[in-house]
Amino acid sequence: MSSTNRISRRRRPPFFAIMVIGLFAMSGVVMWLWNAILPDLIHVNNITYWKAMGLLVLCRILFGGFKFGPPRNNSGFGGTGGWREKWMNMSAEEKAKFKEQWRERCSRRG
Repeated sequence: MSSTNRISRRRRPPFFAIMVIGLFAMSGVVMWLWNAILPDLIHVNNITYWKAMGLLVLCRILFGGFKFGPPRNNSGFGGTGGWREKWMNMSAEEKAKFKEQWRERCSRRG
């Protein structure tokens, strides 16, 4: 291993340290937002910093899982494949039928 490679490794902050710093910073943001908005809005109690951190971790477990990095299957409206590919492969009649169905669905809600 060359000496420049060892030096550059030492200068980069470790990934784990960045994650821990991010967790502590986001916990402060969650606590601040909760205490600034929710007590007046829905009449709940203020939370402490540690409860905010627990809430943040719980939400990550329930809604985000333990996967890190970009999503692997991006099939949303602007993603690769998914809706865009289906839309591009539709004929003009299928597109018109699809639009009409969505107009009906949206008009029922209004």
